Amino acid sequence: MNKRLLATGLAAMLSMPLAANAADYVIDTKGAHASINFKISHLGYSFIKGRFNQFSGDFSYDASDVNAAKVHVVVDTSSLDSNHAERDKHIRSGDFIDASKFPKAEFTSTKVTDLGDGKLAIEGELNLHGTTQPITINADFIGEGQDPWGGYRAGFIGTTRLELADFGIPVMGSSSYVDMELHVEGIRQ
Repeated sequence: MNKRLLATGLAAMLSMPLAANAADYVIDTKGAHASINFKISHLGYSFIKGRFNQFSGDFSYDASDVNAAKVHVVVDTSSLDSNHAERDKHIRSGDFIDASKFPKAEFTSTKVTDLGDGKLAIEGELNLHGTTQPITINADFIGEGQDPWGGYRAGFIGTTRLELADFGIPVMGSSSYVDMELHVEGIRQ
């Protein structure tokens, strides 16, 4: 009897998955289903909005173990686009982000906290302008599922505020910070 119980228990354990595995996703920049946007005050009277046109990244995500998620993104700083060529040239210059000296910004998550109701706090290290600082991205899970092309996708939106001085970037006009808005749709690999 004990041998049969042991055998049944062993068989049941072997038939169960050992652990939930997070799925790996590549951020869909080729299909233009992701964007990294910014908004900064202009003289305290209005806002300038723009985006970075070139970036790449990946993430891992499992809805049953959100805290195990990971994110990594690399941004080409010379792809900054505020829809005004002369302004873009000035922002990319040594006066501000110095894209020729610091051609990329890189974010690597260190901790993801499930806040409930699809809300996440993504903590990580951002290397920008030659300086690495911790930041937190406030994110919302949008959804996941099959796409019409036979793939599987997951999507998120996130926001964070970057204090320019934290990265050694001079104040831009009257603004000491820039607000970032991130739209991320990934294709499961």
